[in-house]
Amino acid sequence: MLLFGLFSLFYTFTLLGNGVILGLICLDSRLHTPMYFFLSHLAVVDIAYTCNTVPQMLVNLLNPAKPISFTGCMTQTFLFLAFAITECLLLVVMSYDRYAAICHPLRYSAIMSWRVCITLAVTSWSIGILLSMIHLVLLLPLPFCKPQKIDHFFCEIMAVLKLACADTHVNENMVLAGAVSVLVGPFSSVVISYICILCAILKIHSGEGQRKAFSTCSSHLCVVGLFYGTAIIMYVGPQYGNPKEQKKYLLLFHSLFNPMLNPLIYSLRNTDVKNTLKRLLGLERAL
Repeated sequence: MLLFGLFSLFYTFTLLGNGVILGLICLDSRLHTPMYFFLSHLAVVDIAYTCNTVPQMLVNLLNPAKPISFTGCMTQTFLFLAFAITECLLLVVMSYDRYAAICHPLRYSAIMSWRVCITLAVTSWSIGILLSMIHLVLLLPLPFCKPQKIDHFFCEIMAVLKLACADTHVNENMVLAGAVSVLVGPFSSVVISYICILCAILKIHSGEGQRKAFSTCSSHLCVVGLFYGTAIIMYVGPQYGNPKEQKKYLLLFHSLFNPMLNPLIYSLRNTDVKNTLKRLLGLERAL
């Protein structure tokens, strides 16, 4: 019951936090920019990501003996992968947006036109769904004849594969290949983008200009560090595929805390979001 209450609280904060971010972006026309367009997609992914895993987790905490159906488990696995991959790609797109804004400010409007933004967002969602579909197609034909007890907090693909009584090397290799392609590759792109951003910021002579440039990137860097750090350790790190307790808890942090922390990071470290919230609450007039 203690864990149920704690996880319910985190779940509520995740929905409220990301919901507030979405509401602020929709209601304030000053936030209708590419940066906040991608942030709204990130909030949608975080809400969907959490809704896919936490409700079933709460059910199991109340009634550990209550099973999840095979269809439900496969759906949860598919959606978990789809939302995780989409978030990986959205974070890369957001780093490209910051690179264009800071390194090419005069050409920013042309580089990040609304057509480009919509194309990048649709591409991120499409790749996430497509790659997850490939994993699902490889997973469904497997026979599951071992004790039907998943050693995890939800239907995570590697935990599900351990229940199969057939050779799963192809599936495991595909998971590793997919993790490398959507984690290591994109993360390298983010690092390169921020190296270019850092060089551009250091060339700014004004201290105020440097502070403002850093503030627009710091929130995104925090989110990137949290997301990619835990995901790379989980799927690309040493002892890959081992059912280590540490990795189970790390993935729990990844799927439960990251979506809750993202809106908190953006709201605390982003002046535009804080100012919009103050305007909507009428705090500026009161002050």
